[in-house]
Amino acid sequence: MKKILFISGSLGLGHIGRDLEIVKILRKFNPNIEVSWLADYPASTVLKEAGEKLLPEAELITHGNKELESKAKNHRVNLTRWVMNMRKNWSKNAKIVIEVIQREKFDLVIGDETYDLGIELLRDPSLKQFPVVIIYDFLGLDTVTNNPIDMITTYYTNRLWSKIITHKPKLCDKTIFIGEIEDIQNKKFGLLLPNKRKVAEKYFDVVGYILNFNPNDYSDKEKIRKTLGYGNEKLVICSIGGTSAGKELFDLVIKAFPIIRKEIPNFQMTLVLGPELPIDYVKPIEGVTVKGYLPNLYKHLAAADLAIVTGGGTITLELTALQKPFLYFPLENHFEQEIAVAQRCKRHNAGIKMNYSKTTPRKLAEEVIKNIDTKVQYTKIPIDGAQKAAKLINMLL
Repeated sequence: MKKILFISGSLGLGHIGRDLEIVKILRKFNPNIEVSWLADYPASTVLKEAGEKLLPEAELITHGNKELESKAKNHRVNLTRWVMNMRKNWSKNAKIVIEVIQREKFDLVIGDETYDLGIELLRDPSLKQFPVVIIYDFLGLDTVTNNPIDMITTYYTNRLWSKIITHKPKLCDKTIFIGEIEDIQNKKFGLLLPNKRKVAEKYFDVVGYILNFNPNDYSDKEKIRKTLGYGNEKLVICSIGGTSAGKELFDLVIKAFPIIRKEIPNFQMTLVLGPELPIDYVKPIEGVTVKGYLPNLYKHLAAADLAIVTGGGTITLELTALQKPFLYFPLENHFEQEIAVAQRCKRHNAGIKMNYSKTTPRKLAEEVIKNIDTKVQYTKIPIDGAQKAAKLINMLL
């Protein structure tokens, strides 16, 4: 029996689905494995519901969800400052992880965006006494403000990140990139630092995207609607993802709702609050349904005539694969959503990027009316990433 530790280290819920998909396929390749997990809430809840083995140390680590939410205001959160503030937590996380690895003697460690472990191994390479796989879906920080502190944090974090990837001897036996090479900017990490895309081409295995469903199974909108209990009305799904950082988006859509209804009398909207907001955060009105956490949100997206979402990497990817019209509002000062996700959507000709601080309820209503149930034709994307990632990981076993 091979023992694997999987650390799902990202914010929110976007990555835990793809991590479980990788493990599901890895178990088909190699039934002789035992997988233990470390993850922060709310990803830990998903793992428990899936019947996975969550180690007790999961309660001792933090991947920054609460930190991000506490700093978010008016659909704005400075992700660069979040990185700076997380350094102490990352150091604490890494020590816990190393202790667990040494105690349990895992045959392989897989980390999805485990910056804490990478930094610790760079600090003391002698700790690397086990095979390591690291998973990314973007590379490098970007400065989205003119604040000198943000600029310095971006530069030194990028220098650290590039050192972790290019270190000799290697700190990671495999570095897997979820996406396409074009998702990585063809520019330097910073002054006198290497080019991001060239580093990726040399050190990464680029596998394509990962979904935990087949979009072809959800092409019949009417069938999906019937299964989920929706009627024939025009339907919009609004979701902010696995954190509460974009909660102000709900306030905006509620104000836009009556304006839309004047033009589309049978218009219906479902608000998906996610795991972090209480169900009474939004007071429902006629024609608006409020839901909490929906484990299979993609099914509801498939049933919709249009979606309104934040700039999360996973949900915008799902909407692209489902060929659904959508409006997305990146969290302002969130460099991943404002730059990495937005550039990927633009390259795939997918979605309409919106600016929260410049969007009035009337402007949002006009965009919904104009784009609801429109026929879209996004770039076809590779979605066999889980199969390729599991094959690469299995080679190390």
